[in-house]
Amino acid sequence: MITEWTTKLRYLPYNQWPQSQLDDIKYKISKSHWRLGYHIQPTTGLLNDPNGFSYYNNQWHLFYQSFPYGPVHGLKSWDHLTSDDLVHWKDNGIAIYADTKNDSQGAYSGSAIVSDDQLFIVYTGNVRDESWVRHPKQIGAVMNENNEIKKISEPLINEPRAGYTDHFRDPQIIEHDNKFYIILGAQKTDKTGHVLVYEADKVTGPWSFKTELHFTNEEMGYMVECPNLVFINNQPVLIFCPQGISKSILDYHNIYPNAYVIGESFDWDTFTFINPSKLHNLDDGFDVYATQAFNSPDGRALCVSWIGLPEIEYPTDVEGWAHCYSLVKELKINNGKLYQLPVVENKKLELNKFTTDKISAQSKLKINVPANNDATVSIISDRNDQFKITFDSKNGKIVVDRSKFGQNFAQAYGESRLTEVDTNKDITAVLYFDNTVFELFINDGEKVITGRLFPTGTEFFVKSDNADVESIQLDKIN
Repeated sequence: MITEWTTKLRYLPYNQWPQSQLDDIKYKISKSHWRLGYHIQPTTGLLNDPNGFSYYNNQWHLFYQSFPYGPVHGLKSWDHLTSDDLVHWKDNGIAIYADTKNDSQGAYSGSAIVSDDQLFIVYTGNVRDESWVRHPKQIGAVMNENNEIKKISEPLINEPRAGYTDHFRDPQIIEHDNKFYIILGAQKTDKTGHVLVYEADKVTGPWSFKTELHFTNEEMGYMVECPNLVFINNQPVLIFCPQGISKSILDYHNIYPNAYVIGESFDWDTFTFINPSKLHNLDDGFDVYATQAFNSPDGRALCVSWIGLPEIEYPTDVEGWAHCYSLVKELKINNGKLYQLPVVENKKLELNKFTTDKISAQSKLKINVPANNDATVSIISDRNDQFKITFDSKNGKIVVDRSKFGQNFAQAYGESRLTEVDTNKDITAVLYFDNTVFELFINDGEKVITGRLFPTGTEFFVKSDNADVESIQLDKIN
């Protein structure tokens, strides 16, 4: 077992790793009681940002940032997943390696779009010189109907624009009126975060700088990561991660937030949000970051979130793997608010209703709390782990508390989370529980609270007080 992850080890080429490293992780995983039943998780090592979420050749495609040799950020590749229904995913293995001069220290995050009967991929190539100074490149690649990927030899965008630092990454490619745009997270030399827009007549370029994306007048901290622009009923929604943003602008408790802003309309000439909303947290829970969204060809706006955070140690690290993804969610706008709900395809996971208070490690709880009531719903294990949700429908407050559920972690950022809804109204909620992760969708997705849990027990029970709870067993498909 590696106890010290040096820079040399983190960036060791994959062909220099002994098979025994993967074998050791797989053995530990085989003994783990923390693996998931229906959420996407890494085969080995680290999973972080979702990439290239798209629909191509009659299949859904999703890639995940991967470092298979340990639960750390090292030499990144893209692992390729495919699905026919957004629920059952096939892992096709690594599809993009860090194996050229333009991505020699990692194939970092990016996106994909269908063009000319191929899937066109754009991602950030991490390149370091002999002094370990970063030189980010925005790389293009094409995937054919056989899922074979070929990289374009020259970068689409070779270097950051003058006045910006080497924090220049996470390209999202979109199309509008037969023109293509790349939206990039960036940092100015004054250490402030921004989002840049590049344009081209063809996906292969040439690409030229167009403007900054104008979506708020607030300061966005020192770096904006993972910007994703989608449209819902012609309204623009930007989902992004403003690192270091002031808590007076956005109230958040995680090490870094995942935020969103909605515009009433969008000016494509100037890339400006018309009458943008205030900034909001995309998720009021503990562990959501780097959400990737896109407008799918069936008319839905879909997204998937990394349930994990940078610079946080997780209990599964000792087993050689870390992190997972959320369920695929559909985004909607209702009364100026962004709603998120698991896609309807997730009904395929439902098996049967539980008739006692005992539930499985893969369960769904449908919760109803009448107006003007206090209620609690808890999941308790056979080792007395307790995950507690408190509802106060009179005052419109919901609190989740994971402080007594098994192995604690990230305690510096708090062990409970609060969200608010309208007062004096019924509260409905759906809790997806999958052994070491939960996703709580409140009032049809008006608010979402997501987080990891690491129980010591292996059997689970539901206890409720003043709440109507229906428990459903979900399929274990992993």
